[in-house]
Amino acid sequence: MSESFELSAAEVQEKLLKGPYHQWLGLEVESVAKGEITLRARFRDEWVVNTAGGYIHGGILAALVDLTADWALVAWAGKGVPTLDMRVDYHRPARGDLRVKGKVLKVGKQFSSAEAWVYDSEDRLVASGRGLYAMPAA
Repeated sequence: MSESFELSAAEVQEKLLKGPYHQWLGLEVESVAKGEITLRARFRDEWVVNTAGGYIHGGILAALVDLTADWALVAWAGKGVPTLDMRVDYHRPARGDLRVKGKVLKVGKQFSSAEAWVYDSEDRLVASGRGLYAMPAA
């Protein structure tokens, strides 16, 4: 991987919470390391797609996969990186607060890739995915 621009968890948290959607998701930066990030998302009743089952809509899980993979790259590059493509796999119904881990896979001059894994409150994998992101011009 190329040279990185490292941000602290507090710096990433400050940047992350500038977005109203990120605020609504209740995101908290748990940790940041070179090419990696862990976020927490506090459960909201509005996330529920099926009141009988009480599980979270897949769109919320997809958003968490995308933004966590993206923010692993933000922590790496120091600025936002637009999503070009992504895929999400759903492994089981999700309930409660969520923890999401993101990791940079490859950093390129024009495009980079990163993965993310979403875990429920019982630390079970509920969704995972990978994205392709456009890198900012130097």
